[in-house]
Amino acid sequence: MKAIQISQFGDNDSLLYTEVAEPELNPGEVLVKNRAAGVNPIDWKTCSGGGASPFIGELPFIPGWEFAGTIEKVAEDVSDFSVGDEVFGFIRFPERAGCYASYVAAPADQISLRPQDLSIEAAAGLGLAGLTAWQALFDKGNLQASQQVVVLAGAGGVGHIAIQLAKWMGAKVITTASPSNHDYLTALGADIVIDYHSQNITDHVNNVDLVIDGMGGDIGIDALRCVKPGGRLVTLPSVTKDAVIEAGKTMKVKVEPIRVEPNSEQLDRLAGLYVDRKLVLNIADTFPLDQVAKAFDASKTGRVKGKLILTID
Repeated sequence: MKAIQISQFGDNDSLLYTEVAEPELNPGEVLVKNRAAGVNPIDWKTCSGGGASPFIGELPFIPGWEFAGTIEKVAEDVSDFSVGDEVFGFIRFPERAGCYASYVAAPADQISLRPQDLSIEAAAGLGLAGLTAWQALFDKGNLQASQQVVVLAGAGGVGHIAIQLAKWMGAKVITTASPSNHDYLTALGADIVIDYHSQNITDHVNNVDLVIDGMGGDIGIDALRCVKPGGRLVTLPSVTKDAVIEAGKTMKVKVEPIRVEPNSEQLDRLAGLYVDRKLVLNIADTFPLDQVAKAFDASKTGRVKGKLILTID
């Protein structure tokens, strides 16, 4: 099968579009003919030797944790899925999953049926960003209706979903973005959009129940000043989480780090919201699998509005 593979950590020159053996099917798994895979910053960070690289074992390594395709085989002990089912999933994270490939062996308990009204591309991009937003808002953040939430970096893959989920819950949503994205985020449901280039959010916002920190570092630490006593901040970047946690202790704000986990039930909920037109996944761009380097370059700019997708023949 065709796949993207690295044999050493490095930049885009390490990415090889090559032929590899199809994955073997183990108990509890299904073999999926893959049609699309989501591209996320964790992918290129891992390929460069950061990100999830401590969890993937020995090289060579096929990147990618989210996919959408058609089941071609099922293990004997799998009863919830059948050959021909259209499925999608976010699997095995942070261990290797191998979704940048023509075929994926996926744990049956980490995938979901793809509704007809959920496109292949949207299904492939919904898992990581959608589950991160859901788990940050509801599992870690305990967001309730009528509360106020700040979403830092609202135009990104996680941010634009978090805005919509928070509005669906009935919260007031404040977010940060460059001026070119203000109308876009207002259309998604943001009540207040702050220009992070010219405005400091702490000069305009205070006493909120929850901050979803998609930036980390000094920006995440500064955003602690927006949180009311008893509120919390959920920080997504793992590299700076310890510094944000320590700053939270000083300011008496609870800081929750997060590592997104596969969850098929939550994936079903997200797909249902999409089909019901209560959730939109913005596809910023698509690339053929053999142009993964271009997708990585786009992701590295930090200016992607939504999700990047690889299409697979």
